Amino acid sequence: MASDDIWILGIKMTKFGKHPDKDVVDLAAEAAMAALADGGVTMKDMGILAAGNLMGGGGVGQQIQKQIGQTGIPVYNVSNACATGATALRTAIMAVKAGEVDMGLAVGVEKLAGAGLLGAGGRPKSDKNVYEPKGRYGAVGSVDGRIGTDSMPGVFAQVGMEYGHKYGGTSFELFAKIAEKNHAHSTLNPLAAYTKRMTLEEIMNDVMIAYPNTRSMCSANCDGAAAAVVVSGAKLKTLSLEQQRRAIKVKASVLTTDPWQEACQVLPDVNTLTKNAAKIAYEQAGVGPQDLNLVELHDCFATAELVHYDNLGLCEEGGAADFFMSGATWRDGKTPVNVSGGLESKGHPIAATGIANIWEVCHHLRGEAGDRQIEGAKVGLAHVIGLGSACGIHILEKSGL
Repeated sequence: MASDDIWILGIKMTKFGKHPDKDVVDLAAEAAMAALADGGVTMKDMGILAAGNLMGGGGVGQQIQKQIGQTGIPVYNVSNACATGATALRTAIMAVKAGEVDMGLAVGVEKLAGAGLLGAGGRPKSDKNVYEPKGRYGAVGSVDGRIGTDSMPGVFAQVGMEYGHKYGGTSFELFAKIAEKNHAHSTLNPLAAYTKRMTLEEIMNDVMIAYPNTRSMCSANCDGAAAAVVVSGAKLKTLSLEQQRRAIKVKASVLTTDPWQEACQVLPDVNTLTKNAAKIAYEQAGVGPQDLNLVELHDCFATAELVHYDNLGLCEEGGAADFFMSGATWRDGKTPVNVSGGLESKGHPIAATGIANIWEVCHHLRGEAGDRQIEGAKVGLAHVIGLGSACGIHILEKSGL
């Protein structure tokens, strides 16, 4: 029987960063076993495993099974650019929602430390003529600025500049201040890849990658994994009161792709699929942007965070610069954004990010976020976007118990 009532029972992420002593399966198994333990269940309780990985070449789900338990359940291997983790979770959610299983496990994992400049599909980009400064974020390449570039720094730099040209209010310094906020937030997150606060001057004077984004305004390539256990509402009622109390309700789970547009055949459109996903998600959840107590959005670059304020409806159309400058997105503001440190500091092991963003929101809704806790948080939104392929949005709500 189909179930419209879906809950996240257990969820965990590894520390993001460099893990030279662990391979993809080790990291995935660590996250998966921790998520199962967090939910008070085992692999024997799982009816499906959805495993997301972009760089490993496929089949990671079966490899994970060999490490955490081969119970004969169906395995779905997912690859969907930066939305891979969110897609894996949605796969498990759909199986539970359809009534095929009453519990499912989703895992996202990536080994990305030192991967260098990434193309639009999220894969390492090779260019013998590219300048690759080494440093805090490994090897990163310059962008030649040609129209239609498929390198992520180039695409998101242009997106930010276009927003400023259309609506005004943006500047190099404003984009740098977004990164300053996220680096400040990361100092309270022990699982972030980088936990050093950076001054505005340090950020603005860092290596320029694609104007207006310097190196410290870009997402951090790193290793990591995250996993989540989802359960039907009917099954949850049979579990302990403590499991019910810590469970987080999935109010909306949405995945979209780009609708056809003439312009985006040349330059990927990062806006429309997010706006579409947000509209559907708010309708599914029965809430609006004003009801959100925190947001974890896909700040692969500082410019991306700004435009997604608008795309997610956190501000009025064209008002993203004023919204940020009001202080709303700081952890003590009206709508805290990326209190984890975001992709710029927490890190961005591609396939893990979608579930890691959800982990952060769940952590606050449970009241388990420690020093960075958003007090009284009841509703949160997690957002990821895979350039040219997918946008995933999940709206989550605290248990009423």
